[in-house]
Formats: sequence, structure tokens, C-alpha cells
Amino acid sequence: MDIKPKNRYIKPDDFDKNCKVFTELILKYNKIHNITGAKNPKQIEENIVDSIYPIKFLNKKIKSAIDIGTGAGFPGLILAMYLKEVNFTLFEPIKKKSSFLHLAKSALDLENVDIISQRVEEVEAFDVDLITSRAVTKTSLLIDICKNFISKDTILLFYKGSEVDKEVKAMKNYQIHKRGNRQYLFIEDLII
Repeated sequence: MDIKPKNRYIKPDDFDKNCKVFTELILKYNKIHNITGAKNPKQIEENIVDSIYPIKFLNKKIKSAIDIGTGAGFPGLILAMYLKEVNFTLFEPIKKKSSFLHLAKSALDLENVDIISQRVEEVEAFDVDLITSRAVTKTSLLIDICKNFISKDTILLFYKGSEVDKEVKAMKNYQIHKRGNRQYLFIEDLII
């Protein structure tokens, strides 16, 4: 993975090795449980690059993060592999996906990861610096379901598609970074 961030976050020495282990795990597990549409190493690599690409735009120091609807690990588990100094809580209510996340956490020895097999809106909120989500729902609904986790300093990073411009029409304090068909929506200083 040749992504060189322009900020304070440096790729860990074991990131590429861990990506290889993760890819092998997901290919094996996916044959039986069908947890992702990524069916070959190239597709998994593209999902990994997609997950870490926005790190280059993170300029604030992040200590804690949540990922809503982590699925097979994109982006939350991959971000946790890269940002080892950040404590990640991954929310994944679908049991077969949550089980895979537990397996991957153990195999990769990710001490900075907690996995919650519930919907984020069912859990008592705690302070977080970053909230991520990829392909879960519209921006306004995402903000609503995680509103109790949002403080004035929380950064929201949503991995969106072509409808993002419509979803943020009435918003302020956001940036959109584009890469191919992916649109990375950063929202800061959100007042709810």
C-alpha cells in the first residue's frame, strides 16, 4: 500500500504485513460467510486503500474513534491497523461480520480495538474524537443515530458516493475530498 500521509500519522512498520494477514483471513472467511463483496486480493486491496486514503487529511490529534457499521472491517479495522495510537470501537450488529471482526482483532493482535455487536444508537455514548462510517445511510440519518457521541471537537468522516453534494446542501463546516467515485466527507464543528 503506497499511501504517504501529509500529516502527523506515519504508516506502522507492520501495516503491510498485517494487510496481507487480513486479506488471507477475509478470503477464507468470506467463502463460507459472505461478509463482503470483495472476493479477490485486488478488490480487498482497493478497499484497504479506500479505508486509509483520508488519513492524509486528518490534521487533529485523534485519541478515540468509533466506526458505525464496520462490516468486514472497512474502514474501521483498517484504520485501527494504521492508527495504532487511536482507540477504536467498531459497531457491527450483524453477527457473522462481528464474529469476523473478533477473529481479525485476535489474529492481528489489535489491542486498540473494541467490537460492539450492537447498533450504535443502542449503546450509551462516550467521548470520541472521530466518527467514521462507510456506505451505511444518508448523512443526516448517520448524524442523527450517532448524535450522542458528537461533541464540538468531534470530526465526522463519512465515506460517501455521488449523492454527497445533495446530502450536505444545508450544512456548514465540511470538506469533501474526492478519489475516483469515492467522496470523503469531513464535518467539523457540528452543532446539533
